[in-house]
Amino acid sequence: MALVNIKEMLEKARKEHYAVGAFDASTIEMAMAIVEAAEEEKSPVIVMGLTPDLQQGNEKMLTYWTESLKDLAKKASVPVCLHLDHARDMNFLKRCVDAGFTSVMYDASEYPFEENVRLSKEAADYAHKYGATVEAELGHVGDGIVSGVIKEDGNYDNPEDYLTNPEEMRRFIAETGVDCLAVAVGTSHGVYVHEPKLDFERLELLNSISDIPMVVHGGSGTPDAQIKKAISLGVTKLNIYSEMMAAYFGTMKEELEKAGTMAIWMSNANREPLKAVKKVVKEKIRLTGSAGKA
Repeated sequence: MALVNIKEMLEKARKEHYAVGAFDASTIEMAMAIVEAAEEEKSPVIVMGLTPDLQQGNEKMLTYWTESLKDLAKKASVPVCLHLDHARDMNFLKRCVDAGFTSVMYDASEYPFEENVRLSKEAADYAHKYGATVEAELGHVGDGIVSGVIKEDGNYDNPEDYLTNPEEMRRFIAETGVDCLAVAVGTSHGVYVHEPKLDFERLELLNSISDIPMVVHGGSGTPDAQIKKAISLGVTKLNIYSEMMAAYFGTMKEELEKAGTMAIWMSNANREPLKAVKKVVKEKIRLTGSAGKA
């Protein structure tokens, strides 16, 4: 179909009461698995890139990654959005827009409200000039176990301390001009230390206030019933990463142990791990209700 931005995709999802899966791809092979899964499920999909993967200490990596993903999206049989996830460097966000990302997220959620507004508006003003859409975050989605760093029980961000304030939400949307908003309602990034308990009453209130689609981060590990309930209350984009990586590395470990040697063709070693990633993506697509919505 086409490489699209996030606006029309999420507005349709909000109207028809489903969500679109947003999946971080750390490699081109992962991105291919994500798009293939979406094609097989006839679902729109959001393929996301993270700053560490897009840079890798190599200035050419962003150009290579973006051009490869744009080509993949344009040849796909379903709508694909190429989205920058959790940017905290405004100059890098602008480089991604210039390179052809159709959507970007600037995460200033750890700053005071006024600074979050200022930075999110700057990102929106720039991206909109090039037809790209912008996601921001209000409240703060905390961390469980992220990027291999394990926090001891009791020494982790408590999401309940950082939930999105409804009154701030009204101002934030009006003053920034962002196209969708990640809300903090009880999820965490990474692997959960404790099972999340989403604040559905707050989410329902936020949905009644917001005139733009809402996003939930920390979809990995959140119980299916809670995800379905959140979608029924207005969530239109669900971010997934940790479950894909657990499937990939868990399967890779099994394949290497089975081979009994580290001298194995990369293509052979990658085959089953990528199938495992694809399986997770398809499960999440069905869970969010976007299957058949392309």
